[in-house]
Amino acid sequence: MMLRRLCACAALSISLLLAGCTGMPEKVEPVQGFELNRYLGTWYEIARLDHSFESGLTDVTATYTLRDDGGVKVINRGYNPETGEWKEAEGKAYFVEEPDMGYLKVSFFGPFYGAYVIADLDKDGYQYSLVSGPDTSYLWILSRKPYLEVSTTQYLEEKAQFLGFDSESLIWVDQQQNMPKPVVEELKPVTESSGSAQIQ
Repeated sequence: MMLRRLCACAALSISLLLAGCTGMPEKVEPVQGFELNRYLGTWYEIARLDHSFESGLTDVTATYTLRDDGGVKVINRGYNPETGEWKEAEGKAYFVEEPDMGYLKVSFFGPFYGAYVIADLDKDGYQYSLVSGPDTSYLWILSRKPYLEVSTTQYLEEKAQFLGFDSESLIWVDQQQNMPKPVVEELKPVTESSGSAQIQ
């Protein structure tokens, strides 16, 4: 009987732990009217509250595609300038509630899930998003481009601060390697015939 009680208590503790990981900060509310198909594709990490799994990484991107089971395949990729190597992690995500609510759970480690809550989103063009984790120590600013306009970053910083995040601790991610390269127009050499044709 005692063993059963211990097992039941352990199971309850694990359930509460996992529930806490898929919860959200008190002031955060997931966006409504969310459209997954518009959210799929590659996003650039503009800023983050740093954690060990991303520490030191630059040029971070997150790419979302559909899985066969109806979930979302997640590929996170970043560059380590100290080692000169790219790091990549593959995970999976599923909706916690309704599919029109920006509230998902993401797993990179077997059965363990963490909350992925879209707290703000450019609903017109899906060009930026503000993403929270299960508590106020997790926050990301994402963009469809490797940069964001100053007015947008200021708005998202203020929104994060209002929601209880320490926006002053945000790390602004170097996206230099993902920036579009300038197009250099190749100059055609002046041939002898074209040069002589210009002399009258």
